[in-house]
Amino acid sequence: MKIQVICQDKYEATKLASLIFIKDGKETYISSILNVYENEVVISLKDKSAHSIVLKDTDQVDIFVDFIQSVLDNVNKIIDTKTISEIVEIVKD
Repeated sequence: MKIQVICQDKYEATKLASLIFIKDGKETYISSILNVYENEVVISLKDKSAHSIVLKDTDQVDIFVDFIQSVLDNVNKIIDTKTISEIVEIVKD
């Protein structure tokens, strides 16, 4: 299953892709969603740090949160991420 999430800009897209998936270890690094403020998602990583990701709008937040929930519940795993300008393509099994 694959989605494309539109971030506010290229920087936010690169940050999101690098924070949620470590390609070398094939590991999902995000551990939870701490909060959502309009078009901003605050995530917690496995190292207990928190990071803010700004998406294009609230619709993109809904798409991302719905998609990532099964990963956080250990039902699915992220297998790849790719950035194309401000778009992050996320693939899960």
